[in-house]
Amino acid sequence: MNKELLHKIKTNFGEKFDTKPLMIFSPGRINIIGEHTDYNDGFVFPAAVDMGIILAIQKSDSIISTAYALDKHEELQFSLDELKPSTEGSWENYIKGVVAEIQKSGKTIGNFNLVFGGDIPGGAGMSSSAALENSVVFGLNILFDLQLSKEEMILISQKAEHNYVGVKCGIMDQYASMFGIKDNALLLDCRTVKSKPYKIDFKSYQLILINTNVKHSLSDSAYNDRRSVCESISKMLDVQALRDATINDLKKIQEQVTPANYQKALYIIQENERVIMASKAIEEGNLNVLGELLFDSHNGLQNQYKVSCDELDFLVNKAKSNKHVLGARMMGGGFGGCTINLISTEHTNAFTEDVAKNYKEKFNIDCTVHAIKLSDGTKIIE
Repeated sequence: MNKELLHKIKTNFGEKFDTKPLMIFSPGRINIIGEHTDYNDGFVFPAAVDMGIILAIQKSDSIISTAYALDKHEELQFSLDELKPSTEGSWENYIKGVVAEIQKSGKTIGNFNLVFGGDIPGGAGMSSSAALENSVVFGLNILFDLQLSKEEMILISQKAEHNYVGVKCGIMDQYASMFGIKDNALLLDCRTVKSKPYKIDFKSYQLILINTNVKHSLSDSAYNDRRSVCESISKMLDVQALRDATINDLKKIQEQVTPANYQKALYIIQENERVIMASKAIEEGNLNVLGELLFDSHNGLQNQYKVSCDELDFLVNKAKSNKHVLGARMMGGGFGGCTINLISTEHTNAFTEDVAKNYKEKFNIDCTVHAIKLSDGTKIIE
């Protein structure tokens, strides 16, 4: 956790509100493998990381509540009785949404003040929004003794995103941020919303993210299109979701769907299998197999599900051609964001310097590198 940021937020809160805050850390998350499987009731393999949102929060005697975004130097004041969404895309909606959903659930809160900031890189697909929502609901739960379970809190965060932000997200982001366990990834079943932790010994390897620093505008329409393809093929197969289908089931209807849609459904079925295989590889301490599964996952995302882009493919190809990288793939919805790489710690610097130079030459933009550690979920900072 970022000690400097913690100090800044605590100090800023003290100066602004002249009282001692409750301090919360809520982490961002990565997903080791299992992309686009969440809305198919499938399996994902996320982990909380050591970057996230730090929140200072305390009850207020005022007739309004105040929230201050330290990174943006922006302040929001609102009345608990007159909540309505701010303009689209504003950070304010994550906070207002959580408050609105708490009230909808029949719980009562009073006014409060908060200051927050984060060190999750923007556009990296590490769910800073889920981290912010979780930090707010977690803090309010303690301050006003709401007696919400962690399961109830993540559903409030998810509904805030659906109803105030307008993003129909799955539960993975909020879940990983709330329930993360240090040095573990969570094998999460998106149907039952239950997970099993897997302790990962990375030995002489580490995880790094390389951010393409691009976001192609295709992403939203492509996401909706993929989702409807999966749903329509599930209907044809007479199953609840593609999670319930086998490759043999899919072959039976191959003639009735376009080759492109067949490949998309096939990718989902195979990716679910890869997630289960990855959990076994981790259990056995076999990082080579885990790395191969990452490369296979990217190949499926690029060539079957078709949600990659030139920048992501370039980074994965560079990883593939380096013998010190065991595996790499695009992470997140696609068309930009990060690659996740499993690489020898000793050779990380040489690899990332070379990649950064080549990436700049090819695309005339800088990529950014982040080394990450797996962390605990949302918690009070003592």
